[in-house]
Amino acid sequence: MKVFNLACGHDHRFEGWFASADDYQGQLERGLIECPVCGDRQISKLPSAPRLNLSGASDPASSRGPVPVEGGATAGAAPTPQQLQAMWMKLARHLVESTEDVGENFAEEARRIHYQEAPERGIRGVASAEERAELADEGIEVFAFPLPRSMKDPIQ
Repeated sequence: MKVFNLACGHDHRFEGWFASADDYQGQLERGLIECPVCGDRQISKLPSAPRLNLSGASDPASSRGPVPVEGGATAGAAPTPQQLQAMWMKLARHLVESTEDVGENFAEEARRIHYQEAPERGIRGVASAEERAELADEGIEVFAFPLPRSMKDPIQ
């Protein structure tokens, strides 16, 4: 199993697991690899160091340095771009898992919930900027959160 550090054309970084280097190259050439954040297929392999198992090496936990806090950030330090991306993906997964997808009927369903014509629940879907403005004028709070295409399809 080969694990490669990859990046898309927008510099979103992620890992890819492949049976071999040839498998990675074949999938790349066929356009099968895409960014899990934005769906970009302009993928490049980043340099990475091999992992070495050295028996008798010192315990890495004892020389780790600052203690990470939730989300992978270090106490008192600003999160790295990779940590921000991981937090964004965690939020996107939570939104998908805890809301109902009403698709193109988002504005209509949001109104039905607001006016108590439908049960109150978290929903997500598609609304134009004009529809979002109309909902705001009616006092219905909504926000735009773009989901990557990979979050909309079943995960295998």
